[in-house]
Amino acid sequence: MKRLGRLMLPMAAAAMTLAGCGMPVQAAEKAVLAPAPKQFANEGMGLKTAVFAGGCFWGIEAVFSHVKGVKSAVSGYHGGNAATATYEQTNTGVTGHAEAVRVVYDPKVVRYDELLRIFFSVGADPTLHNRQGPDRGSQYRAALVPMNAEQRKVAAAYLGQMEASGVWNSPIVTKIEKYRKFYKAEKYHQDFMLKNPRHGYIQTWDKPKIDALKRLYPSHYRSNFVPG
Repeated sequence: MKRLGRLMLPMAAAAMTLAGCGMPVQAAEKAVLAPAPKQFANEGMGLKTAVFAGGCFWGIEAVFSHVKGVKSAVSGYHGGNAATATYEQTNTGVTGHAEAVRVVYDPKVVRYDELLRIFFSVGADPTLHNRQGPDRGSQYRAALVPMNAEQRKVAAAYLGQMEASGVWNSPIVTKIEKYRKFYKAEKYHQDFMLKNPRHGYIQTWDKPKIDALKRLYPSHYRSNFVPG
């Protein structure tokens, strides 16, 4: 489980020992070049929103914050109710919430299907059930939360394509979840990698995700972290 430790957090948060994304105890996962989507998203004009759950939200937020066309990536909770949408309660693993990231993007620059490919290449392992990296529990499940019919159609097609691709040796277990309500996480979780680049968890688990994004998707990568 992750411990925030001695971070520059608000006084009330710093006084508590909070559990969540795991302490680095092993090498980071290897990136996987997910297959190029066969079904493109046709999303029309204007900014769009999608929600992704893929383990600790620090890393998923950081990945999307370095993708061209993404206007904001916000860490939060999805799947449970308002009463349990806190970091401490979510990390009990019984609230129904997953640590998730709400992404606002411009489909003229990056389509939803391209975000899916990036997500499964460098963000989350789709073969892991209720865990990612060192983190265990239903709050760390990988899930896609489409916000409209087009996203749902594209997400279903891509999960099927991934399963048939042979890229992964184990079955794809990532699910599509119905959107309920996204609850923004506490302030000290927002833009966490930007604010805490030397944190042990970030260095071990999340910086390699950004390095992989730059290496595998140079045309999508941007060097600056766009705050949520």
